[in-house]
Amino acid sequence: RAHAVAKLRHYHDHPGFVEPLADGVREALARLAPVRPERTRVVFTAHSVPVGMARSAGPAGGLYETQLRQTAELVAAAAAPDLPWDLVWQSRSGPPHVPWLEPDVNDHLQALAEAGTEAVVVSPIGFVSDHLEVVWDLDTEAAGTAKRVGLRFARAATPGTDPRFVAMVRELVLERLDPGAPRRRLGTLPTWDTCASHCCVTKAGPRGRA
Repeated sequence: RAHAVAKLRHYHDHPGFVEPLADGVREALARLAPVRPERTRVVFTAHSVPVGMARSAGPAGGLYETQLRQTAELVAAAAAPDLPWDLVWQSRSGPPHVPWLEPDVNDHLQALAEAGTEAVVVSPIGFVSDHLEVVWDLDTEAAGTAKRVGLRFARAATPGTDPRFVAMVRELVLERLDPGAPRRRLGTLPTWDTCASHCCVTKAGPRGRA
């Protein structure tokens, strides 16, 4: 028989997640100042995944990219409403013959430089803390790419231990204990916290193996 898994709801649009990210973008822009808005971009990054997994994410598919794009929209509107922004990918792994989400952040930075961009803020909205894939892939590799192609570069902070993010986790737990509790969110995408046992099963198998 089918089983249900109860879990905390997705928080891609929760103020406790969005507001620390927006502050991180503001602080990074301040480190780059002065900038020319017409030559400055915000580049949001998240972990790349195989294209097949991205297409099957969520009940109707495509949820991974859709949620990340909404997070980017909310953070950009709050922190840099006058700047253009992009959503790109990082930390690709796995066999080279399997297609993953693109463009890679390093390729994108080079393309921006070639198009005349002078300064970039990179905000890793797909991550909640400054772990290896942020400190190495962005602070080392992406920063090195930016230097090589002549881009001024600042990496925005992740939420980490920001009190608003920590309070959000507690709030989401309380939601599970009290279904009538108010659910704070800034976005418009459907949200849920109970999944059927078959929810994330893909055509490649329950773990999405290629």
